[in-house]
Amino acid sequence: MSGGKAAGPRWTQTWLGGARSAGADLGEPGERIGLPESGSGSVAPYGRRLLALFIDWGLSMLVASLLARSFGWEPAERSTWTLLIFGLQAWVLTAFLGTTIGKRLCGIRVARLDGRPVGLGWSLARTLLLLLVIPALIWDRDHRGMHDRAGNTVVVSA
Repeated sequence: MSGGKAAGPRWTQTWLGGARSAGADLGEPGERIGLPESGSGSVAPYGRRLLALFIDWGLSMLVASLLARSFGWEPAERSTWTLLIFGLQAWVLTAFLGTTIGKRLCGIRVARLDGRPVGLGWSLARTLLLLLVIPALIWDRDHRGMHDRAGNTVVVSA
């Protein structure tokens, strides 16, 4: 220190501000995996992903509520069925179409890194981790959650 000023950033700025403030050049999300910076095929923004999740969950709740009314289920059963319906639709629709209803409405889709269809196996791995919630909240610098990494997928703008 000379004259009371530090030569570089304060030590708190290197970890409180994230990797970029520490001088790490991370590039744009998706750049490392060959995706464009913007437009179709670029990494989907967080807001649209979250909105798609809420739409899919709301539709699953609606279906479970209709089934609960028909079969006289208790609220606890309805909650379990909501989770199962959400998981089933996420698994099957992602496997065959690369998108769910909510993702389609929000203009995003799930794509495999090698360009092939997602398929039942990768979609199942992705969906099971999504249902556990925590893996979907742990992201890498390409904005891929652990569920995407396990499924060899990335969520992109359609």
